[in-house]
Amino acid sequence: MMSQGLVTVSYIGATILFILTLGGLSHQETARRGNLYGIIGMTIAVLATVLGPEVVGTTSYALIIIAMLLGGTVGLILARKVAMTQMPELVAILHSLVGLAAVLVGYVNFMGESHLVGVEKVIHEVEIYIGILIGAVTFSGSVIAFGKLSGKIGGKPLILPARHFLNLALLILAIWLGDSFLAAAEHGEGTWQLLAMTLIALAFGVHMVMAIGGADMPVVVSMLNSYSGWAASATGFMLSNDLLIVVGALVGSSGAILSYIMCRAMNRHFLSVIAGGFGTGGGTVVAAEGEQGEVFPIDAEETATLLANAKEVMIIPGYGMAVAQAQHMVNDITKHLRDAGVNVRFGIHPVAGRMPGHMNVLLAEAHVPYDIVYEMEEINDDFPNIDVSVVIGANDIVNPSALEDPNSPIAGMPVLECWKGKTTIVLKRSMASGYAGVDNPLFFKENTRMLFGDAKESLEAVFKGLP
Repeated sequence: MMSQGLVTVSYIGATILFILTLGGLSHQETARRGNLYGIIGMTIAVLATVLGPEVVGTTSYALIIIAMLLGGTVGLILARKVAMTQMPELVAILHSLVGLAAVLVGYVNFMGESHLVGVEKVIHEVEIYIGILIGAVTFSGSVIAFGKLSGKIGGKPLILPARHFLNLALLILAIWLGDSFLAAAEHGEGTWQLLAMTLIALAFGVHMVMAIGGADMPVVVSMLNSYSGWAASATGFMLSNDLLIVVGALVGSSGAILSYIMCRAMNRHFLSVIAGGFGTGGGTVVAAEGEQGEVFPIDAEETATLLANAKEVMIIPGYGMAVAQAQHMVNDITKHLRDAGVNVRFGIHPVAGRMPGHMNVLLAEAHVPYDIVYEMEEINDDFPNIDVSVVIGANDIVNPSALEDPNSPIAGMPVLECWKGKTTIVLKRSMASGYAGVDNPLFFKENTRMLFGDAKESLEAVFKGLP
């Protein structure tokens, strides 16, 4: 058993490692090292907690070991079976578990014996109430996000009449219940207020995410990541665990900053994302009226010829690349072209895919060199000099209506301006609109060519056609 002083020192060391983790994960080149820091930090934190003075008795150790074996087994199975295309929904469902843990810990703390009195007792009850509130919102919101990302729930936002007033009413009711809970808790009561607030928080989480459109889902994932951090921090307050408080605050603040950065990249306000409705017009999918123009198909052999004769190539990956698992073939084509003297680069939009950094992770998995992968703001001005842009399963992030149509639902959203290049080749299965439900005029421009079919099969055919 470790002394309390040694536990405190271990927690400080783990906190430092978690800070180094966040620093490492901010760059692709150091991401692996950052992950390693996180693994070591969490190992130290778990061992210090289990071996600390608060865990007493053989039964406690047996229960902890059983729980760790169950959780570890589930984690290993998921890590081995979950494909990269399923990573966004996996992250969402893991966030829900953090929220559920905060709710359960809150209720256990409320029902357990407390020797606190006076102000300390009131503060502890506030911690319980806020912890359950944040945890319940995180849990239900993450479950709905999982459903949307996995396709079990439609990507269209649910726009209820007077939804803003509904949210405001739920917030006011939660505050009133909180005041009533604190008054009742002085007399050892307050169960019904806590249960009522939990139901309200669950309903709020469901309504909040259901009202958010498909194009905002990457922001939702980062937002729920922030919520899960604050839920963990609230759990730390309830358990008087300094490490949980600090780590939860790190996760919560970094998630909030990421959400802000992504909203800024989309020219969106965070509150408008929460309000929902992006990519819709009054809750319906926005489609262009009438004929938009002629589509110019291209085959794999012609695509290979264009790429082989190009000097500057820009590859723009989207969720379709993830679905087709075409990232390895993309890397093979990239190496072949670079060996032939073609300057190949990748343009990554901040919200490409279904979660922050989704495309970067896929490309790193395929061993695409980090130094040829660029963020949108780094390469957008270069498109007039690009010979061939290859759009792989992306839609909304290359939609010119964001800049050209002030009435478009995505008006003002920065996009990759590939149509300014000499030729754009779009790989898609069909002419269907993207996840935001907005049609794309790019497909009908004179310098755009459509390569229809499964992205992986199409790229394999292109690779075989390269000289």
